[in-house]
Order: sequence, then structure tokens, then C-alpha cells
Amino acid sequence: MVVADRTEGETMVDPGRRAALAALSPAAAGLTPCPAASASTPEAAASGRTEWRSGRAPAGPCPPAELLGDEIRRIPTSRKVVALTFNAAWDESGIDTVLGELRRRKLSATFFPTGRFAEEHPAAVRAMGAAHGLGNHSYSHLYFDELSTEERAQEVRRADAAIRAASGAEPLPFFRFPYGATSEESVADVNDLGYAAIEFTTDTNGYLGPAGGMSVDEATRRAVDALTPGAILQMHVGSTGDGVVIDAQALPRIIDAVREEGYEVVDLRGLMPG
Repeated sequence: MVVADRTEGETMVDPGRRAALAALSPAAAGLTPCPAASASTPEAAASGRTEWRSGRAPAGPCPPAELLGDEIRRIPTSRKVVALTFNAAWDESGIDTVLGELRRRKLSATFFPTGRFAEEHPAAVRAMGAAHGLGNHSYSHLYFDELSTEERAQEVRRADAAIRAASGAEPLPFFRFPYGATSEESVADVNDLGYAAIEFTTDTNGYLGPAGGMSVDEATRRAVDALTPGAILQMHVGSTGDGVVIDAQALPRIIDAVREEGYEVVDLRGLMPG
């Protein structure tokens, strides 16, 4: 499990809001049972724990049982395939470049916007969802290992509502933890909400930008060094203010390098049944 260092601008939960959220139960919070998840494993069935998901219409599909119970850091396969994923929590820098390159290459990726990003940049989320899968990256990018079960549910539900409203599309039942800050309890909580915890094999670290010592060469190297059957690459769109998006610049080289290593780029939507 990966826990990144705290960064500037992190949002703290107000004590009064914490108390209000603590009074919620999944049913009171508007969640509905996720039957496929409820029967995910014998252990889950024996525990008597009910799996839940957002009750906001339209109700989406539950994740397949094999994606529940732990965080997913690679696609379960022996094939030489790799999935491209992008988190979106800042501004719109680099988004057009990434979407244009994927369109030119006829490739699909999965985007994980935060709910706040969806509210502030609905056109960008709509463009992502028009051609690619959308996951859930929480509403306000909090550290989930510091939240209660009820607070996690609130973050996931608010993000779900915002992403649906912005995109007009059905998001995937995939959740990615802010900062990669996972724990057994928090993974169980998002599973209970009807989401698989989709993490990553490696992050290119392009989000650090030139000020953080990153370059296109280094982002590409990190992606290639992490290649393994079923690898999930995490990248980022947007910038923290300088407008430089290393991952957008590196994407063509990463795709070329992946293919040179004999890997095929696949769509995480293929993990869903049907």
C-alpha cells in the first residue's frame, strides 16, 4: 500500500462536518445494496457485510467479484498488455493534448476526475467521458486513511453525482484513492460502496513537473521500467499552476516505447462483464 507525502493545499475535514457525517448509515445516506458485490467471496458472505453503491440514478453495474477484496495494481492477466490512466484534480492544462493523442492513435484510457474538478471543468469531463472510461477519484482529494467510513461514503457519493452531472455518462464502478493512501479498511469501505479499488503499477511522476525534477525522458523511463503483463500506468492531466504537463508531453513517447516492448494498450472497461 502506498501513502504519498502530504502536499500543500490538502483539505482538512471540519470537526462539525465530521460529527454530522458520523451520524449517517449507508441506507440513510441514500445508498442501495450491490448484489453482485454482496456475493463477491465466501469470506464476504460469511461476514454478513452488505455491499453498497450510490443510489443516484441511473444505478450502474457492480464491479466483478474478482476485483473486490483488495486494491488492484495490475490487470489479472499473463498477456503483454498495459492500461493507460489519468487522474484529474487541478486545471485543464494538457487535457486537449492527451485526448487528441489518444484519438489520433485510436486508443482508450481511463480518466479519474475528482468531483470538484467535474464541477469546475464540466466540459473537460464531458470530453473525457465521450470517448473514454470515467472512474471516481473522490470529491475533494482527501486522505482516505484519515477519514471515517461515513466520510468516505460522502466523498465517493458527492464525486459520483458531480461526474455524472458533468459527463452525462455512466461512470465505471472504479475508485482510485487520492495520494494512493489506501488501507484495508478504506478498501473494504469503497468495496461496500460498490467500487473496485483501481490503483496502479507505477506512477510516471510527471505530475511533479520540472520544478520537482521530472522530465519527459524520466516519465517515459519510469513507464517502461514498470512494464509487466497487465501493468496499469498512472499519469496526470492538469498542472498545479505552471501550465506544464509532463505526462501530456510524454504520452506519444510512452505509447511508442510500450509498443516497442511488444505490449498492447488495452481499455480498463474490458474488466467489466458484457
